[in-house]
This record gives sequence, C-alpha cells and structure tokens, in this order.
Amino acid sequence: MPSPRTARTRTARTRTAVALTAAALTAVALTSCSDDDTPSSVASRAASAYASATAEAGRALDEIKGGVNAKSAVKAGGITTGSGGRAEAEITVENTTDATKSFAVQVDFKDEDGNLLDATVVTVSDVAAGATGKGTARSHRDLGGQVRAEVARAVRY
Repeated sequence: MPSPRTARTRTARTRTAVALTAAALTAVALTSCSDDDTPSSVASRAASAYASATAEAGRALDEIKGGVNAKSAVKAGGITTGSGGRAEAEITVENTTDATKSFAVQVDFKDEDGNLLDATVVTVSDVAAGATGKGTARSHRDLGGQVRAEVARAVRY
C-alpha cells in the first residue's frame, strides 16, 4: 500500500499533467482563432503560447518540495512519431542515490534551428537506488519536420 506522501505526490503529478495538457490545448486554440492570420501574427501568437507552455512546465517543477537538480542524470533519446503524429522521445534517468527516488523532467521539443515547438513534463517514478528508469515524453500535438528532444530541467525527489 502506498504511503500517504506517495499518494499525494501522484495526485500532484496528475494535476500537473492535466494543467500542462490544458495549457497546450489553450496554446493551440490561441494560435488558431483570430481574424489577423498574417504569417507574422500567427508566429507571434505561437511564440507566446509556447513560452506560456514552457513557463507552466517550469512552475510544475518548481512546485516539487525537497527536489534537487538532476539534469546531468537524465538523457533524451531520439524522436519517434506516436499516435496522432505526436513526437515522442524516450527519457532515461539514472538514480545515483542510495534510496528510491522519482524524477520530473521538462522536455523541450525543438526544430532544426533550435526554435521551441512544444514543452512537456514527464515523471519517472520510484527508480530504485543505483538503477535507471525510463519514461516517454510526448508532444501535445503533431510537430512535423525535423524535431529533437532536449532536457531543459530535471528534478530528483
């Protein structure tokens, strides 16, 4: 049976995932509903929406109490295309501590020029001491073209 702390952590992660999904859907809606659809206005709205999604991902990581920076212990694999054309990247975390830990990882999806296309947070839970764990980061929408995944931040807790 999970401890009350584990149950609270999982509940918080679920809320975070729902909030990030809502932010991404809002971003898509904002970039697609306007009378001013010039290329520059669409690009401006998209940049603003993705900055908002990145900020929301950052806030989700900031809410983790007692976490430590673990970016150096996380690697993002290559991009594959999943359901609905969404970009997916396997995330590998290494727990170098002597206790079971979980990881929250912000993954930025970028194009070949380094422009931010999407951001998401993936959680890899309950990685045993000295072991590695895996998770999958998924974009919120189809990201056609050349896309790469980059670990922006990672927190071990």
